[in-house]
Amino acid sequence: MTFREANKADIKQIQVVRNSVTENTLSNPELVTDADCLEFITKRGKGWVCEIDNQIVGFSIVDLKENNIWALFVHPNHDKQGIGRQLHDLMLNWYFNKTSKNVWLGTAPNTRAEIFYRKSGWKKVGTHGKGEIKFEMTFENWKNKSTASNNV
Repeated sequence: MTFREANKADIKQIQVVRNSVTENTLSNPELVTDADCLEFITKRGKGWVCEIDNQIVGFSIVDLKENNIWALFVHPNHDKQGIGRQLHDLMLNWYFNKTSKNVWLGTAPNTRAEIFYRKSGWKKVGTHGKGEIKFEMTFENWKNKSTASNNV
């Protein structure tokens, strides 16, 4: 299992992972284009991937422009292996090294993603879009969580 920064050559496999998930699915996969992915990993923020046997099985992308988690997905065949956690932590460590502004995300209610974010220290701050839960992570909460896990 290898974790590294995402690049342009990864976009096709990122799209495969994004369209393989069974929760937080896209109503229309064509709404998230390869050009969108490229912009988010090269201009607006940064992305990371997890590879197993040269296949991308998970990815995360954070947007510095809108202070938003744009994506965090793991292929269903690779659930519950800690991939999402590592991608999440890589992304937030990088983000909070760049800025101390709060970061937010939206996710569907009553999903494993909702549980994951609550357990990860995200706080519900309202709703977003069409019924999604809006979560927020502050610099202080992340710093305290990171410090606590380093002291274990």
